Amino acid sequence: MQSQSDKLCFVFSFLFFSFFFFKQLYHCYYFAALALIQLLNLEHVALIIFSLLQVKSVRYSRFPLQPTENGESHLEVKLSEDGAEEFTDVEAEGSPSFRPAPQNYSRHSIAFLLLGTLLIFIVGYLVGYISHSKPKVESLNLTQTPVAPVTQAPVAQPAEVEMDFKNISQLLARKMTREAFQKTLRYTEYPGRSAGNDEDMSLANSIFDEFKKLEMDPWTDIHYVQLPIPDSQNPNKVQFGSEDFSLTGYLAYSATGRVQGKLVYGNYGRKEDLDIVNKNKVELKDCVLLVRAGKISFAEQVANAEGRGASAVLIYPDEADYNYVADTVLYGHVHLGSGDPYTPGFPSFNHTQFPPTQSSGLPKIPAQTLTRSVAVKLLQKIGGPEPDETSGFKGGFKQVSYRLGGIENITLEVNNKLVNKEIHNVFGAIKGFDDPDRYIVLGAQRDAWGSGYARATVGTSVLVQLAKAFHEMVENDGFKPRRSLVFASWSAGEYGSVGATEWLEGYMASIDKKVFTYISLDGVVMGEGGFMASASPLLYSLLETTMKEGLLCFFLFYPSTITIIIIFFFFPCRMRPMTIDDPAYPFLAFSGIPSVSFHFIKPNSEVYTYYGTQLDTVDQLNYETNNQTNEITAIAAQFAGQMALHLVHDHLLSLDVNRYSKTLTKAVGGVYKHIRLLSQVEYLFCLVKDLSPSWLNRARGSFQRAAMNLYNDIANTNLDDKEACRILNNRIMTVEHSLLSPYVSPVKVPFRHLLFGRGSHTLASIAETTDVDELHTQLALATWNLQGCANAMVGNIWDLDEEI
Repeated sequence: MQSQSDKLCFVFSFLFFSFFFFKQLYHCYYFAALALIQLLNLEHVALIIFSLLQVKSVRYSRFPLQPTENGESHLEVKLSEDGAEEFTDVEAEGSPSFRPAPQNYSRHSIAFLLLGTLLIFIVGYLVGYISHSKPKVESLNLTQTPVAPVTQAPVAQPAEVEMDFKNISQLLARKMTREAFQKTLRYTEYPGRSAGNDEDMSLANSIFDEFKKLEMDPWTDIHYVQLPIPDSQNPNKVQFGSEDFSLTGYLAYSATGRVQGKLVYGNYGRKEDLDIVNKNKVELKDCVLLVRAGKISFAEQVANAEGRGASAVLIYPDEADYNYVADTVLYGHVHLGSGDPYTPGFPSFNHTQFPPTQSSGLPKIPAQTLTRSVAVKLLQKIGGPEPDETSGFKGGFKQVSYRLGGIENITLEVNNKLVNKEIHNVFGAIKGFDDPDRYIVLGAQRDAWGSGYARATVGTSVLVQLAKAFHEMVENDGFKPRRSLVFASWSAGEYGSVGATEWLEGYMASIDKKVFTYISLDGVVMGEGGFMASASPLLYSLLETTMKEGLLCFFLFYPSTITIIIIFFFFPCRMRPMTIDDPAYPFLAFSGIPSVSFHFIKPNSEVYTYYGTQLDTVDQLNYETNNQTNEITAIAAQFAGQMALHLVHDHLLSLDVNRYSKTLTKAVGGVYKHIRLLSQVEYLFCLVKDLSPSWLNRARGSFQRAAMNLYNDIANTNLDDKEACRILNNRIMTVEHSLLSPYVSPVKVPFRHLLFGRGSHTLASIAETTDVDELHTQLALATWNLQGCANAMVGNIWDLDEEI
């Protein structure tokens, strides 16, 4: 068989003689050449030849020129001057404009054709043979004295080429398949795995074994916590009039005891709702407040009621907000915080060694959930004034008028009991090659009340599948992450991120200096058609970048979800503030770690209404996703993985400091507005006339100048210099943690973040307080908190901003 070069020489020789010596037979040789090109599969050579000979817009057929009897169509290929091939369907009997008419040739022409063909074949063969003849090898005289071998200097190995981000991203996408998640979702689905029970421990051991199989050096973080559970021998009860109701669902960390008071309806239990109740002359003090679930967390509803003097709270799912069957029970917790509330601010490695203390977020009043059927009976007999139509108090029950009550007595009895539980957090790590002591954490809660399919199963499956994918990319595909990845499976998440918070408390002194991002995988799939996220402003740009990059991957690897992708493109990410019940919240507000949680969800929805019920099942989630749970789970995993890739692969951390500017400006503006309003109150004017937020605004200016200088330094730095890049990344990593107030105790005020925390130290609280002395103090502390953040971003003490 001739080599490709032999074929090339043959074709060149053939065309050369054809064109210059047999012009009268141009068309014959032209079509003969095309036939030969087709035979030898050298169309790419034809493109070069015709461009050299400046052949313009000639058509040739890949098939015989004779019209077929059955009229079948074939392809015609147009060779344009730009070298492009245009494919067109034409009938076999095509138009004369598409095929030159055959010419009549004489016998002399035919003879010339035959002789010329033979000559060209011989010449072409000789040219190919001569140009590729093997070199003559001289015979070796074995009797000659052997020559000492020449030692060659070692050749320097070429520098290893770093994998392109696009290729890495596609590698990851190929591993996030529907089939992979079908298997993993079945593997991680354990029914009834409440925190610390046998099913929870069994799943923890399975995940540990999986990480061990992946050679991720897994380890377990063990905590001993106190968790409330219902007393099966003495269930919680409600007595209203002549009716007694035995209740199944419960609210963890509710106060226990028996309470009696007037039944009052308070809509969602928000502060503005309770203001409307007061305006209607209904007394909230010592009442039992009935509220419908939604809008805010159970813990906030109970805290608001306790703040107004209520003696107990009852919470039910209204038909307007929840499409439940009548007897669906609700589970949840009412701790206005996270972690074990009986070891606030410190880890529960062994709670017996700490003095008895409690979290300030524990309620002092009983709280209990009701089913829809029980709530209807209470609302039908509640009495009292009817709220205004514009108040928004009307729910979805057509058989009740939603009166405000305050007339009939009701008795609530809560008998929950505390039990000691051992819980296990499971970790596995893939270590970085440049900065292994810098890492991101991807985490998912493992436990659930009931099935917890959307709440825990999906997130756990994404965690395991991402760990497998990253391991394979490192071991088999040549991926070398600069920084480390830690995969964490948390327990007791249903009780308020207990496992995760205890880990943060246990390693508070070091975690914030090493962990630069947390990605929550809880609830990543809640439905189809929309996308929602909560994050630190430092991660806004990364979210936007990942969305843009992800669209093409989603389309290429998950074409069946084209509807999701189109909606994802035309309806951009909805950003909402991170709430206290978000699993990523303690990482951001307690530890000062840039954090993000995201959800694929139905448009115009903000919650998955089946959380905390027995209805959180695979069938329900399939209904919500239009039977595309596996596909959307794969997309969610790809989205989380894409963010993680940027964070561990890019030279510079994908944390955009400039995105904090808008958030800071808005918060400082709120303080300005509040002080201006206070100065307009006559009896406060003398007290606040010398109070100015200008120093706070100067600290904001220092922050923005520090951010600008940081980016100037980035622009003037060679990011291939590992040490210089590490110094810049260290400056970026200080931002979030420096926004934690150093002036409050993490035991009394665990969420110390200046902008996203909870307490009198936050800019949001400063913009609401009417205590002038408190305002003076907190304004000064907030100013130095913000200035300290700016100073930390600068890096060198000789470069500090002296504006203040």
